[in-house]
Amino acid sequence: MTVPKCAVSLCMIMLLAGCGSLSVPDKTAHANRPVQVDGARGALSIQESKAVLANLKNGGPETNIFTRHLAQAEQLSGSPLMTGNNVKLLVDGPTTYKSMYAAIRGAKHHINMETYSIEDDEVGRRFTAALIEKQKQGVQVNLIYDSIGSGATPEEFFKPLIDSGANVLEFNPVNPLAFRKKLELGRDHRKLLVVDGQIAFVGGVNISSVYSSGSFRSKSRTKDTQPWRDTHLRIEGPVVSDFQKLFLATWEKQKGKPLASKSFFPRIGRRGNEVVRAIGSSPDESYSLIYVTLLSAINSAETYAYVTTAYFVPDPRLLAALKGTAQRGVDVRLLLPDKTDSNLVLYASHSYYDELLSAGVKIYEREGALLHAKTALIDGVWSTIGSTNLDWLSLEHNQEINAVVLGQEFGTQMKALFDEDIKSSRLVTLEKWRQRSIIARIKEFGASLLARRL
Repeated sequence: MTVPKCAVSLCMIMLLAGCGSLSVPDKTAHANRPVQVDGARGALSIQESKAVLANLKNGGPETNIFTRHLAQAEQLSGSPLMTGNNVKLLVDGPTTYKSMYAAIRGAKHHINMETYSIEDDEVGRRFTAALIEKQKQGVQVNLIYDSIGSGATPEEFFKPLIDSGANVLEFNPVNPLAFRKKLELGRDHRKLLVVDGQIAFVGGVNISSVYSSGSFRSKSRTKDTQPWRDTHLRIEGPVVSDFQKLFLATWEKQKGKPLASKSFFPRIGRRGNEVVRAIGSSPDESYSLIYVTLLSAINSAETYAYVTTAYFVPDPRLLAALKGTAQRGVDVRLLLPDKTDSNLVLYASHSYYDELLSAGVKIYEREGALLHAKTALIDGVWSTIGSTNLDWLSLEHNQEINAVVLGQEFGTQMKALFDEDIKSSRLVTLEKWRQRSIIARIKEFGASLLARRL
């Protein structure tokens, strides 16, 4: 969940106005060596790696994903493709929480949790109770929460957890004297849970009752709307070690107390057939690994590119990729919310509709729920789910985390989910869009000037 984003003065708008692009690496050529795939026992041979990729291609659509994109992504991302994983698609908060609770109850060694927002409500209290119970059983609990994302949660909320022996770390504590805390960048927007180094959860779901109650905070008030619609993953297999490394790196970077070894990297055998890559992004890096990976995948699409995001404030490169791919005859679809917890972001998003629709991109607005999912599906075989929105905050200023899953079987599940969301969505047409009011256009223009802060 992203906290509401407030408007600032006209002076600030003018200072922040700009049309630059996000930083991306200059070198985007293919890697010269074949794509490497790792497994439960380490790196596979070139022949074995080719066999894994060939199996993914069998019976699938013609696509550049397995040639140009994978070579480029491997060169840029710094994380390997890992085979032998089991991935379960989790739709919405209640389903995600049920699976998380089961994993927490079964924990034997440690629980590492990193979240943007954990709220002092029914869901948040149930989570802390479960974590305290495991800590008392000798399972070490380590929690990272973001200072802004959990800004409405009082310090007293965490005291029973700390008193039980859990390690609790506040990410980038804000200066209480700061005039506008929301403008302080460098937030931890990740949603990650790792249990015993063997099970990982990653996606868009925070710890909050908004997924069942449908309430959200906006402009210091609580509003009632439909429950939030989100997507998450449960992963078992060798790739869990890469998600574990991302958690531990954040802990160390935030100068958390040294963590006693709790079998953080157990030997994990083959758990399934999915090929998965763990990708983390940080503002400390010269470019967003998740961003360049998604750009490459969209530019490699041959049949379709379906993108779902809660907050859509793209930079020129992403706009060019979406429009150019659609103009090549690829079915490009954007699934966006019809309402959100930030009107400013919504109007900024609307400011891009005309040029996208003119280029042939199809835009759907999800109704009946507050869309919070961040996913993409390319050619039915390349999927990603994570915490990354397509806005400047996610792609340039926040810590984010995503999983990339390759294969038709999982792609089929993703497409079915996308199709279900489309059934509850309204197609935006260029003709009708151009009939919107002058007031709406003025709001869009004003919000677009703040793009780099949204």
